[in-house]
Amino acid sequence: MTQSGIIRTGIGGWTFDPWEGRFYPEKLPKKRQLEFASRELTAIEVNGTYYSSQKPETFAKWASDVPDGFVFSLKASRFCTNRKVLAEAGPSIEKFLGQGIAELGPHLGPILWQFMGTKKFEPEDFEAFLALLPPSLDGLPLRHVVEPRHESFCTPDFVELLAKYKVAAVCADHADYPMFADVTADFVYARLQKGSDEVATCYPPEAVAGWGERLKVYASGEVPPDLPLNAPGRHAEKNPRDVFAFFITGGKVNAPDGARLLQKAVG
Repeated sequence: MTQSGIIRTGIGGWTFDPWEGRFYPEKLPKKRQLEFASRELTAIEVNGTYYSSQKPETFAKWASDVPDGFVFSLKASRFCTNRKVLAEAGPSIEKFLGQGIAELGPHLGPILWQFMGTKKFEPEDFEAFLALLPPSLDGLPLRHVVEPRHESFCTPDFVELLAKYKVAAVCADHADYPMFADVTADFVYARLQKGSDEVATCYPPEAVAGWGERLKVYASGEVPPDLPLNAPGRHAEKNPRDVFAFFITGGKVNAPDGARLLQKAVG
């Protein structure tokens, strides 16, 4: 058995004009940006799938452009999560999963189910939603991660519910949204959102190094001692686990450099 899981670091999307000539080489054609980004980074979180569906051919093309070991995390359609009654999301979930994402094959990473900041924790309805998330798709194992952004989720009951369904919660480093550092699945998913365009590496180098140490602790099967837990009395199984970390939102101009530095820190 390996002593540590795989740690992948990345950014949100790969199309962003300020990256041209900064992250991407001068005059690199847009059609080759994914090819370049996937060889500099190890994962990308796709936001476009939150707003609209894609064609199977599109996912297949993405898969053909990236190297072995690279993965895409897909943000699930807003129609699945932006609703009053989550238990009624079944048809929307089926539509999202059925649009052709299985074409990504081994390049399919976690699926991110993001909720509005006004969505409160209603245990029965949220459990009904979790029960709708399938463990596999066309023979391809699925990993699910949820991102609630309301403080009502900061309870041991929520953590236990996630553990029951083996679903992760986003470990969000954000100025306003709560952080869920508890381990409830066989992987950890961090979204680092406190970056600055004024910092060359998105986060200051010492902060990147700090997150690198935390990610290595998670990958080894432990839990970082300096992160707050919502269920501090609960003990997760100490098994090696994969870790995904993305520089998102804040400091987007320099997010690729932050991701590259973080990958070196965990290398």
